[in-house]
Amino acid sequence: MIYGRRRAPALLFIGDIAVFTASLYVTLILRTGALPSMDSVEDHIGPFALLFIIWTIVFYMSGLYGKGTILFKSHQPQALVRTQVANIILAALFFFLVPGVGIAPKTTLVIYLAVSLVFIFIWRLAVYPRISIRRSRAKAVLIAEGTEAAELAEEVNSNPRYHIAFSSAYTPEEFLAFPPEKRRTCLPDGVEVVVADMAACDARGLLPALYDLPNAARGYELIDFADLYEEVFDRIPLSLLDQGWFLENVTTEDPLWYTIPKRLIDIAGGVLMGFITLIAVPFVWIALRSEGKGPLFISQDRYGERGSRIKAYKFRSMRTVEDGAWEGESENRVTRVGKILRQTSLDEFPQFVNVLKGEVSLIGPRNDVVTLGKRLAEALPHYNMRYSVKPGITGWAQINQQYEPGNMSPQSVRETTVRLAYDFYYLKHRSLGLDLVIALKTVKRMLFRLSAW
Repeated sequence: MIYGRRRAPALLFIGDIAVFTASLYVTLILRTGALPSMDSVEDHIGPFALLFIIWTIVFYMSGLYGKGTILFKSHQPQALVRTQVANIILAALFFFLVPGVGIAPKTTLVIYLAVSLVFIFIWRLAVYPRISIRRSRAKAVLIAEGTEAAELAEEVNSNPRYHIAFSSAYTPEEFLAFPPEKRRTCLPDGVEVVVADMAACDARGLLPALYDLPNAARGYELIDFADLYEEVFDRIPLSLLDQGWFLENVTTEDPLWYTIPKRLIDIAGGVLMGFITLIAVPFVWIALRSEGKGPLFISQDRYGERGSRIKAYKFRSMRTVEDGAWEGESENRVTRVGKILRQTSLDEFPQFVNVLKGEVSLIGPRNDVVTLGKRLAEALPHYNMRYSVKPGITGWAQINQQYEPGNMSPQSVRETTVRLAYDFYYLKHRSLGLDLVIALKTVKRMLFRLSAW
């Protein structure tokens, strides 16, 4: 809407496909020393089209169609390098091992990989940034207050890829203090968008003033601050939550067309996790024993759906003291093997038991240890509402939130507050499509953590 969240990924996707296709055409020219015939193009386009699909899926899993790479050019080079290395390996396996899709001679594939690597870097880092930046941005006014309003204004104004820029900002009280005849004149000339906290404006009697002129006459688009904040940050502004929000987005029952496929997917995923766990058990046991004594598995009292209590099972990743009591997370007693288990998320795989029992889903808000959950519920309003749905092993917060250096999970109330905003976004938008996005990006995070050893 405001920064082209749908148009920008679509443009990147179309450009990527065009680059892959052009790379194939250039490859055939380099291979034969002449313009390729239609027969030659047709012979190659079939198997390479399958490769293009695989590559774009890998791009998506790597976040190369997300806001991070669309808005911040500095995020792209490293992501492109790692992703293209993975794509080259996949291409080699695809053409050499999959029956019926081989090409001859194999020199064509080598040339194509080199050409496409160069072309995709030129397209992503040089061409796209030039054609996607707005030459001018719509002038906007912000009518909201609080830290989230300041956060939105800073984010939008500091990045030229957004399609608007705030020229002025008022709190609802400040705007209401203007005499009625001057409220229209306090908006600078040329304002095209007014972003207002609708709930606050309604409570203060300002909302009628914002709608007092027909849309054509007032000449600006009126947008709810909460909607724009959610679109920009992919999380919910917590300061605007009230009982009505939860009644609308949380308390309603999920439809069967969502719950039944989700449960079937959980069962399939739980079986796969169990299989991987059984294979990993002897290797993890040997690795942990090499560092000292201690159990292979641990169990934790955690929250389940609607505040129920469950026993969650994990591979042990921390040391134990002599009397057998567990040392606290704050003491940073994660073992070397435990660090690897956490980086790969392998420590979570024994929870296949909880998944198959229906206590936990593969995807949902991450549940807390009971003692920690109680403290957080006391510190953060509405915190327990995140358990209105079945908790998950991975979730929207886990694939989006950036933690403090060295942290792999929230380690403070401030970080947990951000996680809560992401969790409520999931509660509002939960669907099979969103679950698929989370699943793909979780795989990407696991692989990139593995590559960072």
